[in-house]
Amino acid sequence: MGNGKYFYSKGEGNDGYIKNLEVLSYCDMDGTCGMFQMALYKTEDGRYLLYGAAFAAGPNGVGVMISDVTDPKNPKFIKKFVPFDVEEMPTTSIPKIQIADDLMILAMTSGAGPGALVGDRLSELKSEQGIRIYSLKEDPENPKFLSYWDCGVPHSMGVHRFMYNGGDYVHLSCEADEFEGLIYRIINISDPTNPYEEGRWWAPHQYVDGVPGRTVNHQEPHNPNFMDKGWLHGPPFVMDGKAYMGYCGDGLMIVDVENPKRPKALGNLKFMPAFSSHLAGARTHTALPLKGRNLCVVTNEGERYGFFPEGTLNKPQAMNNIHMVDVSDPTNPVMIAQFPYPEVPEDFPAPNFNTYGLNGGIGPFGPHNLHEPMDGKPWLEQRTDVVYNCYFHAGLRIYDVSDPYYIKEKAYFIPPNPTHRFFPFPGPHLASTEDVVVDDRGNIIIDALEDGFYILRKTYED
Repeated sequence: MGNGKYFYSKGEGNDGYIKNLEVLSYCDMDGTCGMFQMALYKTEDGRYLLYGAAFAAGPNGVGVMISDVTDPKNPKFIKKFVPFDVEEMPTTSIPKIQIADDLMILAMTSGAGPGALVGDRLSELKSEQGIRIYSLKEDPENPKFLSYWDCGVPHSMGVHRFMYNGGDYVHLSCEADEFEGLIYRIINISDPTNPYEEGRWWAPHQYVDGVPGRTVNHQEPHNPNFMDKGWLHGPPFVMDGKAYMGYCGDGLMIVDVENPKRPKALGNLKFMPAFSSHLAGARTHTALPLKGRNLCVVTNEGERYGFFPEGTLNKPQAMNNIHMVDVSDPTNPVMIAQFPYPEVPEDFPAPNFNTYGLNGGIGPFGPHNLHEPMDGKPWLEQRTDVVYNCYFHAGLRIYDVSDPYYIKEKAYFIPPNPTHRFFPFPGPHLASTEDVVVDDRGNIIIDALEDGFYILRKTYED
């Protein structure tokens, strides 16, 4: 039911909806920043610190946010900081963040289409497009800069999603000059002050230099036709010597990385057609293997409706969904089940999530980020029978996947709509859940892009 009486109710038209969950707390940070991807870190003295990347350095100087979530009922915003000079590098921003082995690693991007920000001055401006590495061991509230690794393609998308589970290797979705779209690059950080590339893998059609006369503009804006192509959205999720990758139009890619100097393709499963909307995000977004189960959860990304001006969406969009894939034979992955359409609350202001807020249009509705258990991050919940997904404007969704053929939605939380705009999106101003992190105590943290973060807990037995 609607929950207008609760303390987190704010924006008109959506007072928040909840099922089988309770809200422990809400934190708006300092009211001027929003998070895109989050990373949790447990300090030596037992504190739980939440770090967030905001994608854009932004007009308010947002880069990385730090909050203390040790007490889930009383989170405390600590600080935000930008690790570079925004005036010197106006096209650079931070989309993603990973933390393990006392290291904080930031993805750096300076595209796509950065000319829209600075006109024809790109050649005059500095940019970062790679990863920055910091130590949290000495002072987790003031990360110590160790090194920067550059992908070699200025003013490009640089690094987008990536995985770091501790140890010697960081697994990147990353630009490379002689390829179209992001490829898989493996960076050795055995000495975190001196990172270097260990190996790489790409889909054959990405190799620009292999076709006479073929050229690629790494600075051009991304568009739906580019999104249809095969390139690595990532992260390359590495488990038991194999990398599972959401490879956009090419679907799920499974690659043998036992020898990181020479990754080798194993198997592929395409989802286009019939899945993935033309105007949605990454055609195949995330591939999350479930440890010990020979199963992989794969998502086709939807989109934030705030991206679409009125009238943009005027015809039905293909379905974006979450899939269960059997990977017991990695050379022949098989889709065995679909996750159910998110339950619509009885008093929700629209009959479904495809038409919500679109004035009669039919949008590219679908999922976004999953909670990603990693054994190198023991402060995270490691369960493989539960899947958590932030489903953009359908909110947090929690699924029982103990039976991979009969997947059941168990709980949801749709936050209220925000009351202010932090990002200048043109379309309907709806709450958009972006990322979810679950700690080893059962606390569920979700961020709402422009509107801080919530901490929740289940109220059902599982």
